[in-house]
Amino acid sequence: MNRMILGVFCALMLVGLGLFWMQGRAQVEQGAPPPEATAEAAPVDPDALPIADAADLTGPAPPEASELTREQRRFFRYDRNRDLKITRNEMLSTRSDAFRRLDKDGNNLLTFEEWAVTTSDRFAEMDGNEDNELTQAEFATSAPKPRSTSSARCNC
Repeated sequence: MNRMILGVFCALMLVGLGLFWMQGRAQVEQGAPPPEATAEAAPVDPDALPIADAADLTGPAPPEASELTREQRRFFRYDRNRDLKITRNEMLSTRSDAFRRLDKDGNNLLTFEEWAVTTSDRFAEMDGNEDNELTQAEFATSAPKPRSTSSARCNC
């Protein structure tokens, strides 16, 4: 009990110390002297926007992104720790969630009945008119959903 009280007290002290330190830094930055004006410089209007001649300026070159091949992307989906080797556990880790969904009784043994029930249920979901036959339109409902593209890509 005493350790818990001491731990809470120390945590509160550290938070308070951090707040005082942040406020002190803000006051120092706020009280910084303005830049010295040279004799050649015209008076500065505080409401005017800064003007720069960007014709002679050059920035650093943008980083080049290496385009991974399809096989490299597939490899890195399994190589979780990026050591360029796929261990057995890394290979099986992507399959374990699908296995657990099929293993209804949770005994880590997938019986034919468990697989058949899942497959039958999936067929029933696709069979919209319940005639025990799938048309092309009904079968198309089982297609995997397309992956959403990253919002970081520019569609310029």
